[in-house]
Amino acid sequence: QEWLVESGGGLVQAGGSLRLSCTTSGRTFGNLHMGWFRQSPGKDLEFVAAITWTGGHIYYGDSVKGRFAISRDNGENSVYLEMNNLKPEDTALYYCAGNSIESRMDAASDYEYWGQGTQVTVSS
Repeated sequence: QEWLVESGGGLVQAGGSLRLSCTTSGRTFGNLHMGWFRQSPGKDLEFVAAITWTGGHIYYGDSVKGRFAISRDNGENSVYLEMNNLKPEDTALYYCAGNSIESRMDAASDYEYWGQGTQVTVSS
């Protein structure tokens, strides 16, 4: 059973930056396509970003394009989400997810493995 563990969340003022990390154990991390999703209270799960296992393809949700950057280090079994120019509407619980099949990278239902989430709160 894989475990995905997110870290790096916290409270930040609008315009600030945070870097989320996700690590895994239990299998070869490099075989997983990885994504970040977020969910705010009362809202649906929203796609944030995704990266294929080689890092060759990267995808972003429209609301974060130009502000967030996803990256990975397979040697460190880690994927990262660099978040810049944060806005209050970025406040959410951020989840790391993994998928062994490169399908619809923006579809939460296609991901097999999920972390417990890390809270990001952006104050105005």
